[in-house]
Amino acid sequence: MKPLFEVKPVDREFYETRLRDFLPPRIIDIHTHLWRAADFPAKKKKPAGEQRTVTWPARVAKDNPAEDLRETYRLMFPRQQVTPLVFATLPEGNNLDVQNRYVAASARKQEWPALIFSHPSWSGKEIERRIRTGGFIGAKSYLSVAPSCLPAKEIRIYDYFPHHQLEVYNRNGWIVMLHIPRDGRIRDPVNLAQLMEIEEKYPRLKLIVAHVGRAYCDHDIGNAFDVLAKSRRMFFDFSANTNDHVFERLIRCVGPKRILFGSDMPITRMRMRRITEGDHYVNLVPRGLYGDVSGDKNMGEVDGAEASRLTFFLYEEIDAFRRAAERAKLGRKDIERVFYRNALEMVEAVSGK
Repeated sequence: MKPLFEVKPVDREFYETRLRDFLPPRIIDIHTHLWRAADFPAKKKKPAGEQRTVTWPARVAKDNPAEDLRETYRLMFPRQQVTPLVFATLPEGNNLDVQNRYVAASARKQEWPALIFSHPSWSGKEIERRIRTGGFIGAKSYLSVAPSCLPAKEIRIYDYFPHHQLEVYNRNGWIVMLHIPRDGRIRDPVNLAQLMEIEEKYPRLKLIVAHVGRAYCDHDIGNAFDVLAKSRRMFFDFSANTNDHVFERLIRCVGPKRILFGSDMPITRMRMRRITEGDHYVNLVPRGLYGDVSGDKNMGEVDGAEASRLTFFLYEEIDAFRRAAERAKLGRKDIERVFYRNALEMVEAVSGK
């Protein structure tokens, strides 16, 4: 049987020398996507116009069913036991319901915690019914489901996580996985104001700010950590991010008790290394491995010896956090908190287990 993907000697060496002893034996991956290709409509050329998402993640995997996710962990973390928190990927057409049903069924079968992928048009009663019926412990959403009349640059958090839904999550103490909008990312003053407002207005919900607020470059930080130092409850995952400077600032801002490991699987199976060019990131990949990337500002290609040294995106992410943790002098118990215990306590508090 053909393996899901190749684990090369360069990957084994990277894991053994940098990650194996750094990681605790048990890990909770707080940020993973599950979906089946069969649940998506046939691909059609999208009309020209404003895009709300980057396109490069679609090059990594056509889907990520539960079986593939389990195999990914087996291949990439041979010495660790990994449990994911799962949710759907971006909906297309009218497939949001079928995606959520698949996630719910997979989570029950695998005994994994799961979040519903929510839509802002649902009423408070409807979102509560859907979460309880599906056995979910909270919600994930994305700016792509905000009303189509809104320009992408003007979308706000409440356009896809409306107040009437946040009230439901708060009343039940549920998790909210938040991918913030807007070009300014975490430094955007509107985002910062709304993050602090959510924390104050909805103190019982468990807010997770994904990807360290999309601060992939030093340029993205601004005064965010000065503002967020006043927060007391919100959590941050560092999924799909490899910026050790950002991670160190985060550690010093909120401490290890409010940081969560996440992978953003399956995109972090990508073989790459991330650099910064100006105010944006570039994923350097082996030439030709992910098709024609010449039109994507977030992608670049390398050849020869440089290409042969590239390992998995997820390994690069964890190694960047390792470097930041060493500079911030985190201990073994702190690392276990970030990669396991913080998420365990959150999931158990919500699920009642």
